[in-house]
Amino acid sequence: MTLFGYTLPLSPSGRSSLVPPPPWHFSGEVVMVEYLADPDVVTSFMPPGLEPGDRPGLAAAIFGDWQSCTDDATELLDPVRSQYRECYVALAATWQGEPVARCPFCWVDKDFSLVRGLIQGYPKKMGSIGITRAFGIGRATPQDGAGAQFAGTLAAGERRLVEARVALTAPAPAPALMLAPLVHSRCFPSWDPATAGVDELVTGGSTDQWIDNVWAGDAELTIFDSPHDEVSLLKPVEVLGGYRFSFAETIAGGRLLSATGR
Repeated sequence: MTLFGYTLPLSPSGRSSLVPPPPWHFSGEVVMVEYLADPDVVTSFMPPGLEPGDRPGLAAAIFGDWQSCTDDATELLDPVRSQYRECYVALAATWQGEPVARCPFCWVDKDFSLVRGLIQGYPKKMGSIGITRAFGIGRATPQDGAGAQFAGTLAAGERRLVEARVALTAPAPAPALMLAPLVHSRCFPSWDPATAGVDELVTGGSTDQWIDNVWAGDAELTIFDSPHDEVSLLKPVEVLGGYRFSFAETIAGGRLLSATGR
């Protein structure tokens, strides 16, 4: 009998597959803090072929409250399969002179997002993520516009890793690091020692990007030490500012930049 599925587990129908095939559509709200890290440390996280960006040490901590689906949108009627939260670090970089971004660390709170990310080359791990939400009425929500405050927190391995706060002051242009093409490493070690594994540098494949209602403001960012997660190497030496905005995109596949065996 033939077994089906885009990812494991395979089954006779394919319905048990954790991740359906792309295209994958994403909509969400983002809290983001732009900052400067130690330029030498940022450079140390660049794989061969990537160079630091024009502003040495430019980085961002990005919290996303996401909803995702495939073309038929059936996941939206089963929210446990569509909703997740994410926290990742983005580093400004260049590939053959073109601005790109590199994600050295990323955490999500749902298994389907983790596996979907590993397919793309996102370095995803499981974590506990909190993000301030905004609603249309009531006192238990930030109000739209100047003075609104938002926060994001990340814990993983029972340790607090990241805290971010943003106090909005004014509308702003879209932050370039959110829109820059992401360059990922797809790494799958070989199981048979006689064969090579997968080690590819790829683009993230984001299309149909839509960013709206961008507000900027003052920000705070703390990245804590951990015995296992090395994200604190990229702690801020200067916080530049924060953003909150709505964001949407579609991912249908990336592009191979370079490849070697592992």
